[in-house]
Amino acid sequence: MAEIKVIQSIMKENDRVAEENRQWFDKNRVFTINLMSSPGSGKTTILEKTVARLKDRFKIGVIEGDIYTSADADRLRPLGIPLVQINTGPFGGDCHLSAAMIRAALDGFNPGEIELLFIENVGNLVCPAEFELGVERDVAILSIAEGEDKPLKYPLLFRRAHLLLLSKMDLLPHLQYDRKLVEENVRKINPKLPIIPVSAKTGEGFDSWIEWIVAQMKNGKK
Repeated sequence: MAEIKVIQSIMKENDRVAEENRQWFDKNRVFTINLMSSPGSGKTTILEKTVARLKDRFKIGVIEGDIYTSADADRLRPLGIPLVQINTGPFGGDCHLSAAMIRAALDGFNPGEIELLFIENVGNLVCPAEFELGVERDVAILSIAEGEDKPLKYPLLFRRAHLLLLSKMDLLPHLQYDRKLVEENVRKINPKLPIIPVSAKTGEGFDSWIEWIVAQMKNGKK
């Protein structure tokens, strides 16, 4: 089938560029974390709070991905970190960042300027998980407002993640949410996936999240 061959060709080329990205990260000693979630999960707020807590310890950069607008990037600019915005809208409105997009964005950073790079992927539970970027860690974020069934409906994201942040825990008293069930659903997809419940509003779980980042940077490669 011609369509299958086209898809295979696209993915093969993406993987090739992802390997180039990986080599760039290795050469420049940059540890990279890809944040993936649906829109409204709290990705940007979590990133904002995370960068604020780490920017005095590490040289941090951010690649911000959205289909349109620079609203999320504008929220991060006051932190005074190197930041590159990617908008996929002008290129067809892709619901994910590709390895080629990341490769182009890396030209916006000076060598030695960053040692920890966060990529905030386009809000989507499907496409971002399908495209390898060459990063060292993939982090999934799932808001408790999204329900307990999302790991079963969108398994690839949770299968490839190295960590799950269960976000907006401050809403728990106001929702009929079965935390045990969502964790059981996660385990069906990825039995060894660590889960850290967090709230950007109250700070719950952020010590554990920061400790995880620091530990991963020390441990290095996958």
